Amino acid sequence: MKLSDIVCFSAIVPELEAKDRNGAIRELVGLLHQSGCLGRNDPEKLIRAIIQRENEASTGMGKGVALPHIKADGITEPVAAVGRSSHGIDFRSLDKQPVYTVLLLVSPKDNPDKHLQAMEILFRNLNQDDFRRFLRQAQTVEEIAEVIRDAS
Repeated sequence: MKLSDIVCFSAIVPELEAKDRNGAIRELVGLLHQSGCLGRNDPEKLIRAIIQRENEASTGMGKGVALPHIKADGITEPVAAVGRSSHGIDFRSLDKQPVYTVLLLVSPKDNPDKHLQAMEILFRNLNQDDFRRFLRQAQTVEEIAEVIRDAS
C-alpha cells in the first residue's frame, strides 16, 4: 500500500478556509463525505468523535503537520483527506507550532491492521523533510496530488 492508495484525491484542499482546528476537521470530513468516501457514516458524528479525540490528545505531531484520525464502521479501506493552510492552524501540537498540513484519516473499525498500516505509511512520509516541504509549497490540488503520487 502506498500513500496514493489512501488519499481521496477529490478531498484535497490547497487552502483550507478554516482558521481553527475544529473547522479544519469539519472541512476535511465534509469533503470526504461529498466524495462518497465515508460510506453511510454520518459526517457530523465523525466530526464530533474526531474533535473529542483531539481534546483528549492532540494529533499535531510537530513540524507543521497534524494527523487527526478515527476508526469508523462501514469503512472497508483507510481513506484520507489532505488540507493545506498557508497561515497555519493551532492544533496544540507537541512543538507548540502552527500546523500547515492536515491529513485526516478514517479507517475501518473492524480491521485494526489496515489502520496501523495506513498510519505507518502516513508517518513514514510525514517524517521526511522533503515530503513535508513539498506539500507545504504546493499551491494547487494538482500539485498536492503529484506530491502524494510521488510518495512511497
